[in-house]
Amino acid sequence: MNFSLGPKATSAGYRLAAFDKIGSTNTEAMARARAGERGPMWFVTTEQTAGRGRRQRAWVAPRGNLASSILEVMDVSPAVAATLGFAAGLSLESALQKLSVEANLRRAEPLKFALKWPNDVLAERQKLTGILLEAEAVAESGLAVVVGIGTNVVAAPEGTPTPATSLAALGVHVGAEELFKALAEAWVEFRGIWDDGRGFGEIRKAWLERAFGVGERVAIKTGTATVEGTFDTIDDTGCLIVRTAEGKRMPITAGEVYFGTAASVGAA
Repeated sequence: MNFSLGPKATSAGYRLAAFDKIGSTNTEAMARARAGERGPMWFVTTEQTAGRGRRQRAWVAPRGNLASSILEVMDVSPAVAATLGFAAGLSLESALQKLSVEANLRRAEPLKFALKWPNDVLAERQKLTGILLEAEAVAESGLAVVVGIGTNVVAAPEGTPTPATSLAALGVHVGAEELFKALAEAWVEFRGIWDDGRGFGEIRKAWLERAFGVGERVAIKTGTATVEGTFDTIDDTGCLIVRTAEGKRMPITAGEVYFGTAASVGAA
């Protein structure tokens, strides 16, 4: 294990805590924030044993995959902090594009990466990365924001709601350490554009250019209800906008998203 930060991240004042194995990088990051750490600081490992995704689903990273979390304490509202997840998706997608150049030379068509609302990065329509953002008020210091980014580098789980894949299965032969370094460098760029929420308009535009499923049929499970229609856009707060069959535009703040033929399953 040889994690390191690149020149952009180092110059921007980011620090790094790397672990051979850990339960959860998100849990560690938030525990450090409660103990007085203010960041910006990355927490990374190639083996995570007790990670979690959205809705408390397990997110275990077998050795060789990348589990990474960035901690920053900032003076923003929780609603604004939530939009930082879109910058995280853009950061990971940018890093993947740079690292997949060699693999694309061996392929008839280049790999297609896309961002799925609200927090996934897809490759060839399969889940490659999950993003989990958590925030907690820190006494007299603002909001501790932790963005967890877990990427399937060498292996992908089976039986997931959205079929999953790994970089190795796609023919992208890079290590977790190389991917992390590229991610941390890209984070500096997109975190800077986001600018405590002031630049979300630009982040939103870039995210939509890479979004999966715009204009496609979609079904969103929100608790006990299901909303069906067409994925229209995301608004200036990050909500998914669904256009129903009646032409009504409905904002969705959270839910399980199913596209295309999978929308029928999600609506069932």
